[in-house]
Amino acid sequence: MSKATAVAHPIQGLIKYHGFKDPKLRIPLHDSISVCTAPFETRTTVELHTDLETDVIEVDGRVLNGREHERAVDVLNEVRHVAKQNMFVYAKSKNNFPSNIGLGASASGFAALAVATCGAFGLELSARQLSAIARLGAGSASRAVAGGYAYWEAGVDHETSIAYQLASGKDFPMGIVIALIPAYKSTENAHLEAVGSPFMPCRVAYVKSVIEDMMTAIHNRDFSEVGRLAEQDSFSLHAVTMTGPGNVVHWQPGTLRVFQEVRAMRAEGLNCYLSVDTGATVYINSRPEDRDAVEARIQKLGIETLTCEVGGGAHLVNNHLF
Repeated sequence: MSKATAVAHPIQGLIKYHGFKDPKLRIPLHDSISVCTAPFETRTTVELHTDLETDVIEVDGRVLNGREHERAVDVLNEVRHVAKQNMFVYAKSKNNFPSNIGLGASASGFAALAVATCGAFGLELSARQLSAIARLGAGSASRAVAGGYAYWEAGVDHETSIAYQLASGKDFPMGIVIALIPAYKSTENAHLEAVGSPFMPCRVAYVKSVIEDMMTAIHNRDFSEVGRLAEQDSFSLHAVTMTGPGNVVHWQPGTLRVFQEVRAMRAEGLNCYLSVDTGATVYINSRPEDRDAVEARIQKLGIETLTCEVGGGAHLVNNHLF
């Protein structure tokens, strides 16, 4: 039996992706950009077994089944295909942050699963190849493999839909405060809803018009422009979600209170910007030296917070979970 363990960080979308051209391969309608958030991480250990009759995947003490299991098996099957081997695996995964509240757990989860499984099978693949495999579990996992500020090219097929890093946290540090607003959400359902919105064609055109601006802002280390573009993109994303067939509204009253507080801080000269992925939880992006002041203001609202910084790419480690 062979065993490997990988660590990956979750992501915050900056120019977010929404909707699929190909749901099976998770090829998106447009390119996107995200940033990894450390110290939050998913740690996953994968061991190959000759005596298992199916893949067994455990996440935070819960054995996956149904659609969650199917998505994981999509990743595992691709690794087996590349490795030209057919052994089943036992995988154990642990998050050190809350999941299913808009913090990008599926991104870090499938990134860690892809990298660890490739390690267990003895594959030595490039980061771009790994990003394509991780994408089969969750689109954003491709960018979690790349790490830092990452760009995901939509591409046209499995080989061309890949992600790569634009800048690292060392190159371009940022302070991030997370306002935790609990609310159930399904990112996968949101992507399926998006294509039914009358505004979806407008969003695709909008993203194509601003993604170069975001790349330039990251290249120039222009925090204010990165923050402004990510904030604007958040409202564009949720406009599409709200106007899909199910009229899904993820925001909660606490979400709107944070919006108002961020705008108040900015009016007072504290340079910070909001960002919301699929869900109700709000990221507040700031310069590293302003992060504590931003967090204190959000906590005064009675809202629980977490803080993070820019994280690196998915990678193998020696500390196994079993």
